[in-house]
Amino acid sequence: EVQLQASGGGLVQAGESLRLSCAASGFTFDVYTMGWFRQAPGKELEGVACLFSDGDTLWYADSVKPRFTMSRDNSKNMAYLQMNVLKPEDTAIYYCVAGCRSDRGRYDYRGQGTLVTVSS
Repeated sequence: EVQLQASGGGLVQAGESLRLSCAASGFTFDVYTMGWFRQAPGKELEGVACLFSDGDTLWYADSVKPRFTMSRDNSKNMAYLQMNVLKPEDTAIYYCVAGCRSDRGRYDYRGQGTLVTVSS
């Protein structure tokens, strides 16, 4: 069974930082692209970042460059999203995904999200 467990969300003030983590299991982690998507209240799901299996960047959303940095540790089956200089518009549920594509709209697996709330 594929599991993608995101954690690290919380309530922060604008300008602060958060680091999200994703623990993956149930599939061959080091052959999949890994990414993060988010969904703000009342808005559609949006791709945030996606990395190749070797950690190279496939894409970042323009709205998070250069504030967010995604990384992965294939030895631990973990993915991370370092979010700096957070803005109220970053408030969303953040989801870890596996198998993100270059078209930024599709993925193979998605886990339960973690809520990030940024106050102004």
